[in-house]
Amino acid sequence: MKLIQACLLALLGLSLPSYALSAKSPSLSTEDLGYAPTESCAQCHQTQQESWRHSDHAWAMQPANNASVLGDFDDVEFDDGSVQASFFQRGDQYWVNIEGKDGPENFPISYTFGHYPLQQYLVEMPGGRLQALTIAWDSRSEAEGGQRWFSLYPGQAFAPDDPLHWTGRYQNWNAMCADCHSTFLTMDYDPDSDTFATTWQEQNVGCQGCHGPGQQHVEWAKGLSPEPGASYSTSEMKLLVDFPSMEPGEVVETCAYCHSRRSPLKDGQQAQEAYLDKALPAVLRPDLYHPDGQILGEVYVYGSFIQSKMSAAGVTCLDCHDPHSGKRLVEGNGLCLQCHNEAPSERFPQLQLKNYDTPNHHHHPAGSPGAQCVNCHMPEKTYMVVDPRRDHSFRIPRPDLTLSTGAPNACNDCHQNKDALWALETVETWYPDSKLSDHFASDLSAFRRAEQSAFGRLAGLVRDRSTPAIARATAAEHLASFGPQAVSPLRSGLLAKEPLVRAYAAGAFTQLSPEGNESFLLKLLDQAQPRAVRDQAWRALAGVDLEGRSEIEQQEITAFQADYENRLASLAALPGSRFHYATYLHQAGRYAEASKHYQQALALDPTFTPARVNLATMASEQGDLPLAVETLKAGADRPEIPDTDRGHLTYLLALVLVEQGNTPAALRRFEQAAELNPDNPRIGYNHALVLGQEKRWQDAENVLAKSLKQHPDDYGLLQAAIHILIEQGQLEKALGYARRMQSLYPQDNYANSVVRDLELRTQ
Repeated sequence: MKLIQACLLALLGLSLPSYALSAKSPSLSTEDLGYAPTESCAQCHQTQQESWRHSDHAWAMQPANNASVLGDFDDVEFDDGSVQASFFQRGDQYWVNIEGKDGPENFPISYTFGHYPLQQYLVEMPGGRLQALTIAWDSRSEAEGGQRWFSLYPGQAFAPDDPLHWTGRYQNWNAMCADCHSTFLTMDYDPDSDTFATTWQEQNVGCQGCHGPGQQHVEWAKGLSPEPGASYSTSEMKLLVDFPSMEPGEVVETCAYCHSRRSPLKDGQQAQEAYLDKALPAVLRPDLYHPDGQILGEVYVYGSFIQSKMSAAGVTCLDCHDPHSGKRLVEGNGLCLQCHNEAPSERFPQLQLKNYDTPNHHHHPAGSPGAQCVNCHMPEKTYMVVDPRRDHSFRIPRPDLTLSTGAPNACNDCHQNKDALWALETVETWYPDSKLSDHFASDLSAFRRAEQSAFGRLAGLVRDRSTPAIARATAAEHLASFGPQAVSPLRSGLLAKEPLVRAYAAGAFTQLSPEGNESFLLKLLDQAQPRAVRDQAWRALAGVDLEGRSEIEQQEITAFQADYENRLASLAALPGSRFHYATYLHQAGRYAEASKHYQQALALDPTFTPARVNLATMASEQGDLPLAVETLKAGADRPEIPDTDRGHLTYLLALVLVEQGNTPAALRRFEQAAELNPDNPRIGYNHALVLGQEKRWQDAENVLAKSLKQHPDDYGLLQAAIHILIEQGQLEKALGYARRMQSLYPQDNYANSVVRDLELRTQ
């Protein structure tokens, strides 16, 4: 009703409430960094300008006006049962009436964001913020189901204090998405006041977003008297980024910053900078990729593409996409047939020469969906409700990996009424002479499933130079959880040829003691290394005594430390980046500063479990048990936190309560934790041991029996059961568990010794 009343007021011509904008709203940068005025390029490059004008890059961000707004603002009401809003226009200004921090309010639309298949809208807020509405316009045609308002979170409503609310931190333009929708954007974030003074060189992604600052090139062109047929070198033309002269990997990495899931290393990025000097790409983590590297989360393109044989062969983005319009060079199978055909290719002589656009290859009727190359080799996944995107790893369908790892396959994506075994048998019938190669999916799956072979598999993977670097870097990241035994394979990672592997191997040492490996890590601080590698090496060395270095080395280290910490502070606008800052300070032993930033991360997002866990752990380590209890209790009792995370927080709370001497409260929390997170066997293990300390033997046995029913092979649970039974004198029963442990872990010293001891005692 309030929304309708607000719209009626507007219709009657009554004054709209004025929404106070920040004096620091985003603006054109006044800093002279060599960028030419936006309109400069079109004077000579009219064809390219016309192609770009209709591209995603041109539409990346525009002022909200009659030319840019695609949505229906003709006094339209939206209500999906969870979120309500009204969209209307008064004069040249577009408005939305929607729940803000203090209830429904009219907000002016400042900018459009994107154009197809959806368009989002940005609202200015105090503190220099722009916030993205979580209701977007579906700009597809009516025939495609578009021309409607829709929620990006269908069926979900977020309270105004939730970071996923449109006014919340995860809908903040400055920190979440701005640097890829504008040219050389700097957040200019102040971590103390939590405000922005964001600027850009061009509001959208213009020519200089990909070619770098162009003022010198413009001045060169103005003074040019061209001769017919004359050609000029990159240096003569004063170009900072000249794609025709670049190596394939350099071309891909120029696009990569915005077309990858990554962590920025500094505020503000320019096209001419090396990718790993401005970002660290995400690896194949379980929340982002399937174990074989297929897309799962919203990872964009780069992380998939660098897994591919095409990437290894030197294919680039520009082999398939027009650089100015962004469109595919050829539609349909013709795009792939540029190279995959019966004619020899000078660039790719290793290709098998044959006709691929035939049922003899794809085994589907010509013209059918199954005959399209992309549907088998680039399966798609839909993000943001209406935006399907294709996997760029260009893989062959592997139903065998579905059976062994659970990764999806393109065959069953279409034939959903069939199973993976049918798909595998069909593929083997079609291609009887093909041999499926080993795949890193088996190694990553072993880790995800906590298989006994996981460590050995990851150790082998990080050293396997025939495997894509992103998979080896993933192995390095995972190895950190195995403790000191991981040092040897991680040293191999530190010496790897590929900087991505070196970076993640160095980063793994933040979870291990770098003792004995300082010399390896210090070598990675060399300025010849990419910034991503140096940053990870420095994080690993944080808190290590580096006395005894030469004066020059100390000066270099001090300068790097200052630069690194300034960059961390400038990026700390999101809970994750603030947490990243805090963990570095924690590692360095700067506990008061770390505590401050952990707590600020939680202020940005009270549901951000990693910050809560680390803050409580650090407080416990420092003897501040009240702070640990307070921190964990606030999360354990917060219902919007997912049950698994709440279960973990409740489990940790139980452990701290035991340490505090409050056993009754601890036991209640153990019970609660087991209900919330039954997949964690450590809950039952510690719960039973505490019950045993209280001489509540039967209760301890009951807890272990329940836990072992769900985790029959868990080493800790078996060990606890043996201990509890021995304490009660139930040696025969304890021997049964000991023999079971021995059969599962035949090389384990404890299992073998306890079996021998119990056998002697029960004779």
